[in-house]
Amino acid sequence: MARFFGRYEHSLDPKGRVILPAKFRAAFDEGGFLTQFHDRCLALWTPDEFETQMRGMQEAQEQGREQRNLARLWSSGSADVEVDRQGRMPIPQRLREFARLDGDVLVIGAIDRVELWSPALWEAKVEASEGLLTDEDERAS
Repeated sequence: MARFFGRYEHSLDPKGRVILPAKFRAAFDEGGFLTQFHDRCLALWTPDEFETQMRGMQEAQEQGREQRNLARLWSSGSADVEVDRQGRMPIPQRLREFARLDGDVLVIGAIDRVELWSPALWEAKVEASEGLLTDEDERAS
């Protein structure tokens, strides 16, 4: 099972591709799956993890209309991708628009997936939580 961690700053090239960090590439030798994810980021899944996610969506859609619609949105917004020999991965236009990727891209290791973030969205939605790490330490003192 692949595990991902670290933060890398990259940019989209004119063709809408981003460079996947070298330490992540081996997990995607057989390709990967790019999906819309929480907080307007994109998630890049290994084939095995994507299969796990699909099973979860399939089971959840039995719970009602909202879950079925979420499964529909998730599967229709998913794309299979390949990393080329230079480590570049194409990001379909509709996914770039969803994640508001235009120019700089943060490539984040997120344990069981790689996330692609607009730096502005990362700052607004994630960095604010950094205070939880420091505030907790100060409360314990």
